[in-house]
Amino acid sequence: MIGNSLAGIYGTGAPPIPPSSFESIATVTASGGETSLSFTSIASTYKSLQIRGLSRRADSGTTISTDALRFNSDTAANYTTHRLSGDGATATAGGNGGATEIVFSRGAGATATAGIFGAVIADIIDYASTTKYKTVRSLTGFDINASGSNIYLYSGAWLSTSAITSITIYANGNTIAAGETYALYGIKGE
Repeated sequence: MIGNSLAGIYGTGAPPIPPSSFESIATVTASGGETSLSFTSIASTYKSLQIRGLSRRADSGTTISTDALRFNSDTAANYTTHRLSGDGATATAGGNGGATEIVFSRGAGATATAGIFGAVIADIIDYASTTKYKTVRSLTGFDINASGSNIYLYSGAWLSTSAITSITIYANGNTIAAGETYALYGIKGE
């Protein structure tokens, strides 16, 4: 009876992924001054991938930083990005097709309060498939010590049927601050 009551309240959507389904693959942490961080030699043994990270710029000259993804060293215009964002007062949306990367993370820029980082969780769906394009979805945001905050929902696609074997995170022409960290997880499937 309780199960039916909860199903009636919460719906019957996909069940949550249990913690035991996540396997740590690798973690990269910037020492400062890098323009990108990479995960290489990614095995094709998982259903999907998840990236969790903390983001900050060393030299962007702004309070906001942006990180983007490229797969398998592909720098051609084979990516799309869609964005929905809000700051508590205003909501905006946008998109970009024919791009050379997928924007997926926003964090603190160099002029933000010291020690403030943005956070992101991003899913890369069916990354090992060789029959369909790869999709990315992420939730990211930051709070600059009560002087500004933003939440972003991103989605994007890599228009390739190649399996993803490497991921590069780019700082969009800026340098990464020491302590920026990204962890890659494999999600086991059935």
